Amino acid sequence: MFYYLLKPYWRDFILFNLFKYVTFRVVMSATTGFIVSWLICGPLIKFLKKRHYESVIREDVPERHLKKRGTPTMGGIAIITGIVVSTLLWAKVGSRYIIMALVTLLFTGFMGFVDDYLKDVRHQPKGLLAKYKLYGQFAVGLTIAALIFLMPPDAKFKSFTELPFIKDVYLQMGVAYIIFSALVVVASSNAVNISDGLDGLAAGLVAILAATFTVVAYVSGRGDFTTYLNIVYLKGSEELAIFCAAMSGATLGFLWYNSHPAEVFMGDTGALSLGASIGAVSIMLKKEFLLLIAGGVFVIETLSVIAQVAYFRTTGGRRIFKMAPLHHHCELSGWYESKIVVRFWILGIIFALLGLVSFKVR
Repeated sequence: MFYYLLKPYWRDFILFNLFKYVTFRVVMSATTGFIVSWLICGPLIKFLKKRHYESVIREDVPERHLKKRGTPTMGGIAIITGIVVSTLLWAKVGSRYIIMALVTLLFTGFMGFVDDYLKDVRHQPKGLLAKYKLYGQFAVGLTIAALIFLMPPDAKFKSFTELPFIKDVYLQMGVAYIIFSALVVVASSNAVNISDGLDGLAAGLVAILAATFTVVAYVSGRGDFTTYLNIVYLKGSEELAIFCAAMSGATLGFLWYNSHPAEVFMGDTGALSLGASIGAVSIMLKKEFLLLIAGGVFVIETLSVIAQVAYFRTTGGRRIFKMAPLHHHCELSGWYESKIVVRFWILGIIFALLGLVSFKVR
């Protein structure tokens, strides 16, 4: 919004000239996202406590989690608000990339809110049935993928994706790209939700991953950088750096209150929307496989659940882990919660760096 409002004054006022630079808007977007989320969290926590909108601790978690009963949930409202406000202020709101990213965030955020409301307010243990959440995730994934396929920024980019570490080799999928992209959104949305089990764990990992894709989006929209790194140039995609920076900042603002011991949980309101949004960004940037690398911790957490369930069913009740996802196995192995979170953050940073290094290795 600021970009359009101040554009007529760029030549007359040197200060306003800053608003045309993506780098300046990225920094301001992250800062604004942090401030808005941080400011909202305090009053939101008081409101949720007053209304007794408090989380219900599942039975399939370590016993020590029972002491967290009563902690307010739906903190994802603060994150989403921070992202939306910051993006609207600092991005080119007419950008197709920004519109698709915000639609994904808001749609899946609403779906997560309904789930949280049913579980924590109406006290329906199952919340929004899993099949309905899956339908919603597929719907938004298919919509984003279909728009990119039918109205691509460049016709030659509509149905292929890049492969990390490999130069001048692209995976061409034709119409199957739509299904593939929808699966990316569903998988990333659920991966963040699965990882949201310890104080600050998912929030910190999302902030790291969003910061990584801030860099990726900025580079992808710069012709000089894409030529040097030999990656796909996507005109206008640098605006997604504004959105990703807002996500990183807003998540850090929430982490201020979500760090151990957590004063509020993001709930499905935050987890489903953040995961889906990152998945959608990776699709728009043609970096779906890069997401697998940079989001390595989310991948490992998800695979631990899949492996546990598969092994349990095929062996008649035997387990690989003491409890899945992996962070619960670490808890039952004697690790302190804060130590698990910090170590997983460290791994998140390492995976993020590996993802960025894949550009140069090409």
